[in-house]
Amino acid sequence: MEIEIEKMIYGGDGLGRYLEPGENRAKALFIPFVLENEKVAVEILEDKRSFARGRAEQVLRASASRIEPGCPYFLRCGGCQYQHSSYEHQLEMKRSILRETLRRTAKIEWSKEISTHPSPPWNYRNRTRMKLVASPFALGYYQFRSHRLLPVEQCPISSPLINRAIAAVWGLGRAGKVPQEIAELEFFANAADDQSVIEIYCSGSSGKLLLFGDELRQELPEIAGVTFFSHSSGESLAIAEGEAPAPVLQYRTKSGNFRVSAGSFFQTNRFLVDEFQALVTANEQGSRALDVFAGTGFFSLPLAQRFERVTAVENAPPSFRDLEHNAPANLRPIRKSALEFVTAMSDEKFDFVVVDPPRAGLGEQLAKGLSKLAPPRLTYVSCDPATLARDLQVLLSGGYQMTDLHLVDLFPQTFHIETVVRLVR
Repeated sequence: MEIEIEKMIYGGDGLGRYLEPGENRAKALFIPFVLENEKVAVEILEDKRSFARGRAEQVLRASASRIEPGCPYFLRCGGCQYQHSSYEHQLEMKRSILRETLRRTAKIEWSKEISTHPSPPWNYRNRTRMKLVASPFALGYYQFRSHRLLPVEQCPISSPLINRAIAAVWGLGRAGKVPQEIAELEFFANAADDQSVIEIYCSGSSGKLLLFGDELRQELPEIAGVTFFSHSSGESLAIAEGEAPAPVLQYRTKSGNFRVSAGSFFQTNRFLVDEFQALVTANEQGSRALDVFAGTGFFSLPLAQRFERVTAVENAPPSFRDLEHNAPANLRPIRKSALEFVTAMSDEKFDFVVVDPPRAGLGEQLAKGLSKLAPPRLTYVSCDPATLARDLQVLLSGGYQMTDLHLVDLFPQTFHIETVVRLVR
């Protein structure tokens, strides 16, 4: 079957259409690893009532933006979706998807420019999480759209230090020195990419785990420490009595020095940290600011340099402990859920509010609560255009207007879209 690709959609697929025998309405067909306006020979893999999924067996007419992938695991690995496209075209696709999502979901016709903040497209990740099987040893990612492990010995979108750590784990694995209890590892590197901590997620505990951590640090002296977590609960594991405190990294940005402990959240693109902070906070000043979903204080600390008082709300215990440690005297950390805080503080007045929710977005209750709080300036940092569009509907109906729309490309080679929206009332 030959299909023309109409456009790219969020999630990495291209959209084509085909007409089944006896039908008079074309069915949507989703195909990965294609580009808009290409003509491809397709095999149908999944045929549902209202849509189908397929794979491109052959590209019959290639886009001028198609290039050779930069990673030997591309097409098999589930981590990247856009390596077959030039980086300039990746940004074009993301702008188009963002604009269409706002139009389709929220009826927002954004006719102005979408300000775009590109990243170096390779070695940008300062945090990488990988699956592990001890016997026979394999370290890697899930295969594309499966839960089967693909062994991976290098990751071109991860930092050089993380790639050296991956190589060190492979060396220990080949030597039979990786305990059976280990299920996942997460590598986190500092701003200079000369120090890292490793989080190890385990299905149980044994004395071999501490030995593995020691051997890993011997293989790679840049490892500042190793912390063990339960694979099922995410809680830290007490492997042995008298263990040293959980390791931390000092992550330096132009706006300050952040303590980031194992298990805490921090922004992932090491090249855009300073630009991202400045975009969200640099032009803001006044008496009171509020940072919701504050993490370790990534936006709170620079805001505290220009506001008399800053309130930072974070509910995750590891991130909150770091937020307390990182907070200057005029920054008040509060451990509550965002909805609980905003509901309780409906009579408080803030000059500026920044929200950086997880992929699920704000939700209707929290978005309405923020509208009721009615700060004159609100900046929404989003990692999912669909939930962003949904929440913007509520905020716009609550009296806000959009003034700026930014696409910050924190995740090159992937379909993920980070957006910064400025709103005023």
